[in-house]
Amino acid sequence: MSFTPDDMKKLQDFLNQNDEASALFRKLLEAHKFELHKICHEIRNPLTLVSSTLQLIETQHPETKSFAHWNTLCEDLSYIESLLAELSQYNNSSAMTMERFSFRSFMERLVLSFAASTENSAIEFTSRLGNLPEITGDQTKLRQAFLNLLRNAEQSIEGSGSIFLSADAKDGGIVVEIRDTGCGMNSEVLETAFTPFVTYKSGGTGLGLPVVQNIITAHHGRLSVESTVGSGTVFFIFLPI
Repeated sequence: MSFTPDDMKKLQDFLNQNDEASALFRKLLEAHKFELHKICHEIRNPLTLVSSTLQLIETQHPETKSFAHWNTLCEDLSYIESLLAELSQYNNSSAMTMERFSFRSFMERLVLSFAASTENSAIEFTSRLGNLPEITGDQTKLRQAFLNLLRNAEQSIEGSGSIFLSADAKDGGIVVEIRDTGCGMNSEVLETAFTPFVTYKSGGTGLGLPVVQNIITAHHGRLSVESTVGSGTVFFIFLPI
């Protein structure tokens, strides 16, 4: 049974009306984050030793590459390492280091970086940046969030296609839209898009979009999505000024 965005809103409304419950809930969250951090740490240490040992065996005995299930074993280890990394990101995604910065300059660097990564692909990436003001936020976390959405858009496109990013100041904040002409999502996938560990992507962890949502929420922003199977997807991000 998943915890829906509507459940989260009801919980937030309740906590806003009850200071004692809000303080207790914050303590519970901090305890949960600390335990999750310890679990990741305890798993990562022996996992690193196992991975290093396998690499050593492969170097000293190249014939192991032809062994049955060897590649599967290495891929499974790589997946676990990736899962732990994303779990740590999810656990820390609401911890912010806030500063005042030019959102226009920030987005210019972001789009140039992503454009360079698609230069030799069949995907056309274009962007339009309006007159963007300064905002208060965590540049590292916001970069992580936007790049995650752009990579999702890229991965949704098989063969050729296009991605379009726009950013404008409106409604007392900044609205960023990321549109793609990828495969799109059906209603079932959309309903669980921001639910941790739910994934329909081969090799996915189901933590990418929940991390993005946590980051945007920590900036007192909003994240929503619209999608049509076979036509593409658009993510809407609102950040207050």
